[in-house]
Amino acid sequence: MKHLSTNSCAYGVVLLLLSHMIAAAHSMLHPVDFLALQSIRKSLNDLHGSNYFASWDFTSDPCNFAGVYCDGDRVIALNLGDPRAGSPGLTGRVDPAIGKLSALAEFTIVPGRVFGALPHTLSQLRNLRFLAISRNFISGEIPAGLGQLRALQTLDLSFNQLTGSIPYSVGALPSLSNAILCHNRLAGSVPRFTSRALTRLDLKHNDLSGSLSPAGLPPSLQYLSLSWNRITGPVDRALSSLHRLSYVDLSSNRFTGCIPGNVFSFPISNLQLQRNEFSGPVQPLDQVRIPTVDLSFNRLSGGVSPLLSTVRNLYLNNNRFTGEVPTSFVERLLSGSIEILYLQHNYLTGISINPRVEIPLSTSLCLQYNCMVLPVQTPCPLKAGRQKTRPIAQCSEWKG
Repeated sequence: MKHLSTNSCAYGVVLLLLSHMIAAAHSMLHPVDFLALQSIRKSLNDLHGSNYFASWDFTSDPCNFAGVYCDGDRVIALNLGDPRAGSPGLTGRVDPAIGKLSALAEFTIVPGRVFGALPHTLSQLRNLRFLAISRNFISGEIPAGLGQLRALQTLDLSFNQLTGSIPYSVGALPSLSNAILCHNRLAGSVPRFTSRALTRLDLKHNDLSGSLSPAGLPPSLQYLSLSWNRITGPVDRALSSLHRLSYVDLSSNRFTGCIPGNVFSFPISNLQLQRNEFSGPVQPLDQVRIPTVDLSFNRLSGGVSPLLSTVRNLYLNNNRFTGEVPTSFVERLLSGSIEILYLQHNYLTGISINPRVEIPLSTSLCLQYNCMVLPVQTPCPLKAGRQKTRPIAQCSEWKG
């Protein structure tokens, strides 16, 4: 009986070895990729409430792990974290072993609490097309080596704590179509972006300064947001060739000079140039078809162009506009075609509205703190203050 039980035990060991060999043969993942995934796993953890790494059992085939996609024996996509909305995400660091996944074309991490600097080994991923690590706590500088990723199309590092400047090598990436670096602490000037495939450039809410290079933005751009920075200088030459823009927000900067007339012809739904230092007259080339135009809080002067009367929501408040408001505005106000017309805090001298006329309830008109007696009383935003008209001394001084 003893002899039989020994044979049974040996048979069981052989079966176990065979099953491991079959599993190993089935899992054809390259050893370099296998070890890299192990290192990546060791430096990251699920946040409380996340169960993403439960499937990462290295005694089985890593190509079946959640978020791991293989082609043959190499990992081609790594999407770390539970992608479902509201998932708590991951914590820890991005291990430098990420650079060993030489076939990787896509690398993403869901929003969470991943911290530390981006590893410089990312520059080894020469096949990488999509890199998205947004809404985490990534700090340090953007590695200049990312400029070696000639195939990179999307770079999304938004909502992190990145510092330093945007490397010029990133601006020179030849295939880049989406550059989303908003809501960080990036400083320095905006580099030239030369990719003819670039359609989206989002750098809002940083600490960027300097002026825009005249040829720094490619004509392929469709979405441009530079708001909430400290960028200075003129924009006319930088914007002159951007005829494909469908969204533009340059608000809350320190841009100077005139607003180029051609921006009013862009196929956009919202033109946001408020809170800058733009000056001079506003001279659109044709009747403006943009539904919302915000030029408030600048240093714009001259008369209000009748070509702006076709705008549905128009913010011209807190500037230095003078003269009478064109009658085309009155006609459109009374017909209800204009929803918002903010002209407060300028030096306007009149508007031809019959005091007995009723302005549609759907329309918001604010005229206070100008150089005129208000023909109608309309509710203004609280920020407009309580003073109905500008002091006479200011008005005569401005005329003089």
